[in-house]
Amino acid sequence: MTVPRLRARKGGEPLVCLAAYTTPVARAIDPHCDVVLVGDSVGMVLHGLPSTLGVTLEMMIMHGAAVRRGLTKALLVVDMPFGSYEASPADAYRNAARIMAETGAAAVKLEGGQAMAETIAFLTARGIPVMGHVGLMPQSVHSSGGYSARGTHSRDWAPIRSDARAVAAAGTFAVVVEAVGEPLARQITQDLAVPTIGIGASPACDGQILVIDDLLGMTSRSPRFVKRYAEVGDAITAAAAHYAQEVRARTFPGPEHTYAMKD
Repeated sequence: MTVPRLRARKGGEPLVCLAAYTTPVARAIDPHCDVVLVGDSVGMVLHGLPSTLGVTLEMMIMHGAAVRRGLTKALLVVDMPFGSYEASPADAYRNAARIMAETGAAAVKLEGGQAMAETIAFLTARGIPVMGHVGLMPQSVHSSGGYSARGTHSRDWAPIRSDARAVAAAGTFAVVVEAVGEPLARQITQDLAVPTIGIGASPACDGQILVIDDLLGMTSRSPRFVKRYAEVGDAITAAAAHYAQEVRARTFPGPEHTYAMKD
């Protein structure tokens, strides 16, 4: 997958996107995905942070490089973490260029609407493909009042639609639409000439994304928009319990797991 090919999928076969953070998981999902995003959700999912705000550029680069090593097919996109792009377009370019150079990513993703349009235009004019992100923006939860869905009242639609139009006009090749009222996500998809990727949005979006750990049942709490396709967390707990039982009973390791003398 390439950025131009992904952009050309607007209105076509839905784009399959997942957020992942490690080489083995990337390798497992790569055959089935058009996009693999290394999201700043890594801070909460893998590092136990209370929000995405503590995620650093170094963390994103480390996980981005790990995921790159597991991909042969999907487009790799890496989130720009909080504080790495807001100060100025020049700061954003320096940090985005570092992410791409050190991870092998094809694009970066950043949050924000009209306020980020200048930065997006600056990056795209200099050869850095940008995926946008509007609606619920986790890096702004303190100023916006938490993780509740956006645009569930029609009176709140206008600024969200304006944000989506602004980032598309600035040059994004796709826009993530997170946790907004279903009719609004449908309208934004109609508004934009670039693909929309929904997460808690609408089946009418041009693609969908979930965090792989949510999909696998690895997280203790799931947002409304998550469908748990497996319960891998329960399987891990059961396997660990079985292992502990055998170790304490001295039935593991057995003869087949140990090395006999050869003389």
